[in-house]
Amino acid sequence: MLQSEKRSLVRFLFIYLSSTLLLFLLATFIFYDFQKQNIIHNQNSQLNQEALRISESLRQLSSTFSAPLVYPKTELFSSAIYNLDKSYIFGSFQPNSVLWEKEYYQIDNTLFYIQELYPYYLGVSYIVVSKEINQEPIDDLFNISLLFLCIAGIFFTILGIFLGKLFIAPMKESIEKMNRFIEDTTHEFNTPISTILTNIELIDTFYESEAKTELKRIEVASKNLSRLYEDLSFLKLNHDYHRKVISLNISELLKERIEYFKTLIEVKELKLIKNIEQNIYLTIDKNDAIRLIDNLLSNAIKYNKKEGSLTIRLNNKQLSVTDTGIGIKKEDIKLIHTRFKRVNKSEGGFGIGLDIVGQVVKCYQFKFDINSIYTQHTEVIITW
Repeated sequence: MLQSEKRSLVRFLFIYLSSTLLLFLLATFIFYDFQKQNIIHNQNSQLNQEALRISESLRQLSSTFSAPLVYPKTELFSSAIYNLDKSYIFGSFQPNSVLWEKEYYQIDNTLFYIQELYPYYLGVSYIVVSKEINQEPIDDLFNISLLFLCIAGIFFTILGIFLGKLFIAPMKESIEKMNRFIEDTTHEFNTPISTILTNIELIDTFYESEAKTELKRIEVASKNLSRLYEDLSFLKLNHDYHRKVISLNISELLKERIEYFKTLIEVKELKLIKNIEQNIYLTIDKNDAIRLIDNLLSNAIKYNKKEGSLTIRLNNKQLSVTDTGIGIKKEDIKLIHTRFKRVNKSEGGFGIGLDIVGQVVKCYQFKFDINSIYTQHTEVIITW
């Protein structure tokens, strides 16, 4: 799967799963809260039943009034009785405070119920019954809700991946068509470009031509097309490109590539400044090194001013290419790594050069820095 496809799939899954799971989380919370309140309500009903039992026991005691009077307590509930003035009479517990204005209420993890008696039995006007909340059914409810969320999460993740692949299928098909088009196109114009360049070299070597300027223009155009062919081929093969990583003499390769661009430099009348240390070796695939150097030199030439300067420095730590061209605006520097993004429309190109540089740098874990002042100069530094 291509990087663009992965990014699209991840974005789709993020939006889809976050919205779906948020909806299910809200629904689960509402369901959990509703069922929890039902559990509390059922436990309050038990308090009510206990209060009725105590009330009936007091009525029977009042009717018989036989000594001794035994308070009708149980181990499952705590209870207390109060007179008409809400003063404590007796009970299995004595709460610190009673919220007389409420019938049912909860303090911490304990439920309370107040029942008012009428008529009074044995001077008792109020019965207060309490019981700790039975947490077990609430915990079971929480575990079931959590399990439901996990199952829903797994289900919707699988469904999201399936839908995501359907979502990106048209894009994948378009990319494959574009790649086939690039492959077919580059294959078609590679042979004539090679023929043109070869014949220009033969004419320049064996014949004295009066059309030197015209031949240089043809050579420049042909080399630009050749470089474009190499870049498009690199992009097409980059995902399954077999690299032969060797210890490569970058100093010699850099000199070769500068010689390759010599005609372009001369046509633009650039002052070439070289500070290249000898025998600098780098562990890299040769084709990757060529793509890296060619794109740096090509951009520095293309965006340079006529009769400007081109400075190339190489040492055992870094390669830098500096031009005196149009420069890059500060806010655009972070955008130029994006494929097909051109921050300057005055020159030709497809906006793939620095994207290729970035791919090579990332592959070998180099460091890629750009220092630029708009309308003055640009310096690109590759550090290893």
